[in-house]
Amino acid sequence: MKISVLAKENLQKEVKLDKDWDNADLIIEYLRLLEVEFVFGVPGGAIEPLFNALARREKDGGPKIIVARHEAGAAFMAEGYARETGKLGVCCATTGPGSTNLLTGVASAFADNVPLLVITAQTPLPKFGRNALQDSSCTAVDTVSIFKHCTRYSTLISHTEQINTKLIAAIMAANRTPNGPAHISIPSDILRQKPTKGSEIKIARLVQEFTLTDNDAVDKLTLMLCNSWRVALFLGKGCGPAIDEIMRFSDLTHAPIVAGPAGKRWVDGYHSRFRGVYGFAGHQSAHDTMEDDGIDLLIAVGTPITEIGTGGWHSHLLNDRLVHIDSTVEHFSRTPMAKHHVCGDLNLIFMQLNENIRQGMKWGRSWGAVDAIQQKFHNEKSEKAPHGYQITLNDPESCYSDAIPLKPQRVVSEFARHIPLNFRLHLDAGNTWAWFTHYYHRKSTRGYYHIAMGFGSMGWAIGASIGTCFGSKEPSICITGDGSYLMSGQEITVASQHQIPVIYVILNDSELGMVKHGQKLGGAEEVGFELPIISYAKMAEAMNIEGITIRTPEDLVAIDWQRLGEKKGPTMIDIIIDADEVPPMGQRVKGLADGSESATPGG
Repeated sequence: MKISVLAKENLQKEVKLDKDWDNADLIIEYLRLLEVEFVFGVPGGAIEPLFNALARREKDGGPKIIVARHEAGAAFMAEGYARETGKLGVCCATTGPGSTNLLTGVASAFADNVPLLVITAQTPLPKFGRNALQDSSCTAVDTVSIFKHCTRYSTLISHTEQINTKLIAAIMAANRTPNGPAHISIPSDILRQKPTKGSEIKIARLVQEFTLTDNDAVDKLTLMLCNSWRVALFLGKGCGPAIDEIMRFSDLTHAPIVAGPAGKRWVDGYHSRFRGVYGFAGHQSAHDTMEDDGIDLLIAVGTPITEIGTGGWHSHLLNDRLVHIDSTVEHFSRTPMAKHHVCGDLNLIFMQLNENIRQGMKWGRSWGAVDAIQQKFHNEKSEKAPHGYQITLNDPESCYSDAIPLKPQRVVSEFARHIPLNFRLHLDAGNTWAWFTHYYHRKSTRGYYHIAMGFGSMGWAIGASIGTCFGSKEPSICITGDGSYLMSGQEITVASQHQIPVIYVILNDSELGMVKHGQKLGGAEEVGFELPIISYAKMAEAMNIEGITIRTPEDLVAIDWQRLGEKKGPTMIDIIIDADEVPPMGQRVKGLADGSESATPGG
């Protein structure tokens, strides 16, 4: 969370106690001053005091409760809200199974460094250890210990006197670099007790970021740039706050740009220096750039260096040409071979670099303007290429195919051309990742393209698209498969209940597509991937939600995105796709088979 997202008047406010408050009211007051608009959760006996406080305080401008259909969906919604707004995402659940149901959503936020406050209940303290219903204390199914493995902070509040201190610690832990979820578990009797008078805490202290930039390391990198002729950029998911300065750096140095699957959200897909995605479902043009021996420095920015994002930690990227720039020291543990590391605020680092480069240019210093890879794509430009000449696609003709069932490549290409730029896009785990990573390119650089590849949770997009819509007040699109939807599709009724424009798109192939193609490509036994033939449009209509079935290219082109985005309520678009089209995921299959991945794009 950034201080700048909060109103200045709230930064100066202190948490003051009201004589009628209980501890649950105190928690809600903190959230109100942090300008958290929504809390996502599922009610239950032990968490009722918190729901009571939410109901009371909503009248005073406090956050509104959004009831999910499953606790994991609540955590996904909170994550989507936090990604969109930059504020703290908040989710809650009752004790026992309510808490354990949150776990997958919380783990997903942990893997992707999204700040959440996770509030769970406990049975009253006198019932601890007595085999009470849904007991999850330290003498039963110990949820505090369970959450310690997927949060930045996890604690039990066992006394009223601990509320202030531990709540402040949790909020600060969620917002400290690296960001992530923080968990507090509170017995229901503690929630109902009156708070004790404690220190009056200023909200600004809870959200302030303390960032130190290594200026000596920036100066050393400037010297390295002075001694280099050609440089290239590899952008990860964390480069968003600095993207304008990063693009200026590329302009000054003529550096070609390669992105990871989660980093492409910040790049204009038609930019003349963008070579596409390296890693999972990537592009030959990105692969060729990484292999180019003429590049002196390969600068990786804001990337945790994950398996999927780097082609299985391939040596094309991880070698002694690498310079790793990041705000999280932990990420450097995966690049010990790098020539140089620079830690700090990414925007400030690139502002300094750009100023140093401009000074050097005054003295006649320049960097390579056109490299062999760029010239190659100038020479080989195809008039039929659906995207810029600088990105090579597997089987580009399929992007224009009129075949029925629809080719997934055609679906994704049409989406890239026609989805309005203000719509937020969420991609669920599965073949959706591969098709959109490889074929979806557009001019938007606003970061409205969301993918959660840290933990790879099926159903993530189904909830996250709702949380994002609450935060942005703009239409959201969830792209998912029929397998994921059968797991978590009931959350569509949350969008219906609150009349928000979330558009659900199911790539319907009546199977677990990534499982099927992974088995085929890997030579495994083909088992367990079949799903029944289901009309998801009719399923939506049974819930009083508009359902649209897409079978032909004409149906696909006729989707009126603007109308759907202006509706008060969700839409289901059920797209029947060709189940036999092989997604560009061969390298992932190889990695599963032998423990190491080839960076060969698209398999």
